[in-house]
Amino acid sequence: MQVTAAQIWSAIEAIREQAPVIHNITNFVVMNNTANALLALGASPVMAHAEEEVAEMVNISGALVINIGTLSSTWVPSMLQAVHHAHLKKIPIVLDPVGAGATAYRTQTSRQILAAAPITIIRGNASEVMALVNSEGKTKGVDSSAFSEDALDAGRRLQETYGSVVCVSGETDYILAGNDVTKILNGHIMMTKVTGLGCTASALCGAFAAVNGDAALAAAEAMAVMGIAGEMSALKSFGPGSMQVNFLDALYRLTEENINKFLKIEG
Repeated sequence: MQVTAAQIWSAIEAIREQAPVIHNITNFVVMNNTANALLALGASPVMAHAEEEVAEMVNISGALVINIGTLSSTWVPSMLQAVHHAHLKKIPIVLDPVGAGATAYRTQTSRQILAAAPITIIRGNASEVMALVNSEGKTKGVDSSAFSEDALDAGRRLQETYGSVVCVSGETDYILAGNDVTKILNGHIMMTKVTGLGCTASALCGAFAAVNGDAALAAAEAMAVMGIAGEMSALKSFGPGSMQVNFLDALYRLTEENINKFLKIEG
């Protein structure tokens, strides 16, 4: 799949112009960071997980992002209802199966969501993706115990089974769609020391999918922007604390020139 800096910049302009509402049912650890990242990019975040309102919130949203990071049984019916309603409304659905493989409950819940309605984009680390297709797959808490390239076969099987675009994140990010494999080579090691940036990546996938009908392209654009913003922020950061703040500023100040300068993509 060919992804150019011009395409990425056009999508960013569309997000900034349209400010699509991105409905997140996400975890307590990242709600603030995720909302701020979406705002910095130009989208309009909402965090709503009450079963009584998720269908109404989906009605006004451009995309739905489901993240099981702090999974609770009281949230699962809300997630399933939101996914079902988003499918009826034909809006993109992103699933982040955080910690799948760490516990049977997380793995089973992820599969339950996948079975509830077609998921547009599945974004996870290598261990999570592998766990969704193999019950023996193990995850180190919410961190990957494998390299992203180790999960390519599992990602292909996941994509074939559910018809979703699969994004395997890691030092190299892989976007799997049909026979296409796109590699995003942007990013910085310090990003692994800031909690929740993977969750941010999933939310950004939702933002790009809200303005782009090509889900594979949207996922590639989101991961490229994540990596570029990470590289830009690392240049002026002394550690993870300043990195977190500088990352938001990089998203907010991102220009077409930045994308042209930093973009490293193969596909």
